[in-house]
Amino acid sequence: MLTPVSLILVCLLPSPRDLEIARLLGWYRIPFRTAPKVVAVDYLAFYQLGTFGESGGRIEWTAAVRGHELTTRLELLRDEPDHPRAREEYYRLQIGPLERLVHPVIAEKWRRLTFLYTTGEYLLKARTLNELVVASDERALLWRSLRERAAQEQAYKTDLPDMDVAPALLALLLGIKEPPGVYDLGILD
Repeated sequence: MLTPVSLILVCLLPSPRDLEIARLLGWYRIPFRTAPKVVAVDYLAFYQLGTFGESGGRIEWTAAVRGHELTTRLELLRDEPDHPRAREEYYRLQIGPLERLVHPVIAEKWRRLTFLYTTGEYLLKARTLNELVVASDERALLWRSLRERAAQEQAYKTDLPDMDVAPALLALLLGIKEPPGVYDLGILD
């Protein structure tokens, strides 16, 4: 659930097809070469372009981010093998169900943006895109949160249990066929 402390990435939703992909398939794509520094956020807020007609120039939908991976555009959109960027790397952000904002956030003067970081508090209160910009006194806190999130993503994570494995079992699992002691040279003592 979107909370005031949620980290939000406002991103472009180029076409109604992209909204359907997000709604039905549960993912959103970002070209790696133009991606923001941190994609490990809590929520995406989708800025709809003019291709949405009357619903263009606004944010109506959000979705929780469940994870991300690096892949190619071709793997994401197999029906576009001849696209000029088919072989380029893209982030695939796995997202939860789309959630409609109670009040859409309208672009009064802004018509073009790529990515914008904000917080749940700002998104829940905003009526215009300008109101999503985090105030200067709170901006340092937002950037610190984003740096911490980026550092957490860099940490190596594993779900393996922490337990001791007997050397004989480990050798069996690794396919080591030499009898024990073959590598015990004793001369290094």
